[in-house]
Amino acid sequence: QVQLVESGGGLVQAGGSLRLSCAASGRTFGSARMGWFRQAPGKEREFVAALSWSGTPYYADFVKGRLTISRDNTKNTVYLQMNSLKPEDTAVYYCASGPLGPLDRLARASGYDYWGQGTQVTVSA
Repeated sequence: QVQLVESGGGLVQAGGSLRLSCAASGRTFGSARMGWFRQAPGKEREFVAALSWSGTPYYADFVKGRLTISRDNTKNTVYLQMNSLKPEDTAVYYCASGPLGPLDRLARASGYDYWGQGTQVTVSA
């Protein structure tokens, strides 16, 4: 199995920045895609960003250039650089790992089989 450990969440003011990290361990050789999702209170979990097996990044529309996903294969770690944060970005952010599969499931939770515990991001007005 794969274990995912997230870090980097916290409290920031609007316009500030955070970098989230997700370190993967265990049976990671079968992981072909890495993604970030978020869930705000009372809302559904939504797609944020992902890297396909080829390393191509995909983003949700609301990102608008503010967020960047990247991966360091030597450290088995995926990052989410978050800039120009807004109060509506407040949510629990989850990283996820999944096997090779259809690209149309890259932005769906069903495209992933391992999940981190989540890290809280709070953006004050």
